[in-house]
Amino acid sequence: MIKLVACDLDGTLFNSNMEVSEENVRAIHKAQKSGIEFLIATGRAPKQSRAIIRNSNLKTGFINLNGALVFDTNDNLIVKHALPTAKAKKIVDILHQNHFYFEIITANHTYSESIEKRIANFAHSLAILNPNITFKQAVAISAGSKAILNMVHVNSFKKLLADPKIEVMKIIAFDSRGYEAFIDVKKDISKLGDLAITSSSAANIEINDVNAQKGIALLDYAKKKGIKREEIAAIGDNLNDESMIREAGTGVAMGNAVPAIKKLAQVQTKSNNDNGVANILNKFLADNAKK
Repeated sequence: MIKLVACDLDGTLFNSNMEVSEENVRAIHKAQKSGIEFLIATGRAPKQSRAIIRNSNLKTGFINLNGALVFDTNDNLIVKHALPTAKAKKIVDILHQNHFYFEIITANHTYSESIEKRIANFAHSLAILNPNITFKQAVAISAGSKAILNMVHVNSFKKLLADPKIEVMKIIAFDSRGYEAFIDVKKDISKLGDLAITSSSAANIEINDVNAQKGIALLDYAKKKGIKREEIAAIGDNLNDESMIREAGTGVAMGNAVPAIKKLAQVQTKSNNDNGVANILNKFLADNAKK
């Protein structure tokens, strides 16, 4: 019997308009009423993800920043795994030495040393996904996006990390060249030890504390709730979902999932992200009713 479902946001619960479809909203409400707890599992920060979900008329718990922070449905902090400051400083040095654009993310803010470079990276990805728009149009759209407008510009990450009040939850680096651009720098960062290095697309790497993984966070949360591993399901599509797909009793790969996730999951859905989550939740409900 499934009692807890963790679901990725981008590429999974979101449709192509970056919204939660009505079918998915209805299915989540139905699952919650039947006693299934629903968690959003995302690399996004708490404020951003919470606003999106609340606007969809949903109230859920959250695994944020790939597992660095976990909140229950009442927004109470349940789990926290920050990057040690000394290690964050070393990661910053490595990324600077290799000339990557990157951002530092805390529980409340995303910090950037160059908003212009972030806009360019965002626009490049947007133009690839939407070939009907020009790069110039993509830049204009990117510059006005909430993700950009809510960022905090700093002149120096070194000065930022000198502030003892700053707790780094995640560092994310971008490169439009794709996976190959990160091969060497990932090796250098891995040598620091006790880190989780994942990606939500070919154009980035996300660096967390080794314990800040969706799968570990999911099991920690379930343990606090008295929910067994075999009563947990996880739905995802990309490499930063791998740990929770692996750790859940039932791993579900979306139709758009990368091959590694499809190979790992016990269940696959051919549906797209307009109704794929709804279909799998309805399956869980039907299976629960038989037990």
